Amino acid sequence: MRYQVKALMAKQGTVSLELEASSEAEVREKISAQGGMVLSVRRNFSELLPSFSNTRFPLPNFSQELLALLNAGLSLVESIETLAEKEEDNAVRELLHNLLTRLYEGMTFSRVLEFHPQAFPALYVATVRASERTGDLAEALTRYLVYQSQMDLVRKKLVGASIYPVLLLVLGLLVAVFLLVFVVPKFSAIYEDIGTDLPWMSMLLIQWGHLVQENGWVLAVIATGVLTVIAYTFSQPQIRAQMLQALWRIPAVGERMRVYQLARFYKTLGMLLRGGIPVTQALEMVSNLLQPHFRPRVKIAATLIREGRTISEAMQSAELTTAVGSRMLRVGERTGMMGDMMERIGNFHDEEINRWVEWTTKLIEPLLMAVIGIVIGGIIILMYLPIFELAGSIN
Repeated sequence: MRYQVKALMAKQGTVSLELEASSEAEVREKISAQGGMVLSVRRNFSELLPSFSNTRFPLPNFSQELLALLNAGLSLVESIETLAEKEEDNAVRELLHNLLTRLYEGMTFSRVLEFHPQAFPALYVATVRASERTGDLAEALTRYLVYQSQMDLVRKKLVGASIYPVLLLVLGLLVAVFLLVFVVPKFSAIYEDIGTDLPWMSMLLIQWGHLVQENGWVLAVIATGVLTVIAYTFSQPQIRAQMLQALWRIPAVGERMRVYQLARFYKTLGMLLRGGIPVTQALEMVSNLLQPHFRPRVKIAATLIREGRTISEAMQSAELTTAVGSRMLRVGERTGMMGDMMERIGNFHDEEINRWVEWTTKLIEPLLMAVIGIVIGGIIILMYLPIFELAGSIN
C-alpha cells in the first residue's frame, strides 16, 4: 500500500513524501529511521482505482538513458539537461528540473535524489552514493540495472506461471455459475411439467432453479455484498499478514517462500557490497526488503558481525542461509569476493525457485482441469439424468 506522508526531516524541513509500506506503523518507522518526525499520514486510495495514465517515474528508462549519455562523454548535469529537454511527460520533466536546480546549488547527486524517495528508492540512492567515492557513476548504474533486470525476471516468471492456472479457474467458475443461474432454472421448469419421480440430486438442482427464478435479485445483492466484504477483508494489511503467516507454516510452501526471500536478500546485499558499502550498513538497508519476521534476524546478523564474527557464521546463527549458501559464503570469505559470491547465492536460489514453480504448475494445471471438468460435468449429468431415466422407462 502507498501512503501520503508529511514529515519534518533533518536539514530538509517539511517535506511531502509518498511511501510504500504494509501499515501506517511501518511508515512511521521508516521516517524515524531517517531521523525525521511524521506530521501526518494518510492512505493513498488512488492505487485501488483503475488508472489510465502511468504517473510513476520511469526509473529503469531514466537510468539507461543517463548511462548512455555518461558513456558518450557528457557530464552528469549535461546528461540530465538533455533528458529534461526531450521529456514529454510534464511530471517527469518537472522532477528532472528539480534535480538540476539542486545540482546547480552544488549538492551531490545522491543528496539530490534523497529529496524524491517516491521516484528513487533507498537502494538506488545508496548505489549512487557509493559510486561518488570512486567517481564511477556509470559502473554503479550498470550494476543497479543488472540487479533490477534480474529481480524483474524472477517476478515475471512467477506471475507468468500463475496466469494460466488462475485463468483456467476463473473460466471454470464462470461456466459453472452460468449453468447454475441460467441453464438449470430452464430445466427445472421442464421437469416440473413432466411430473415424474426424479433422483434426489436432480431434485436439489430443481429446487435451486426455483430459488433463482423467485429470488434472483436478492441472490445477486447477497452475492455482491459477499464479494465486497471479501475484497475489503483481503485489502486489510493485518488480514494479509495473517494469511501470509499461515502460508509460512505450511512446510512445502513456507520453505520455498523462505528461499525466495533469501534470493532477494543475497542479490541485493551482493550488489551493495560490490558498490563499496560496508556489510553492516548494507544489512540495515536490505532489511526493509524482507518480510517483517525476517528483519529481527538481519539485526542479529549485523550485531554478530560487529562483534567480530565472520559473515558466514553470523548468517548461519541468524538462520539467514541454507546449507549451500553457507558453503558459498565460506568460499567468498577465503577468496575475498564476498559481493560476487552473494550474487551467485541469489542466482542459485532463483534457479531453485524456478524449477519448483515449473514443477508445481505442471502438477496444478491438470488437477485444476480435472476438478473443473468433474464439477461442470456433474452439473450437466444431473440435468440430463431424468431424461435418461425417462428414456429407459419407455424402453
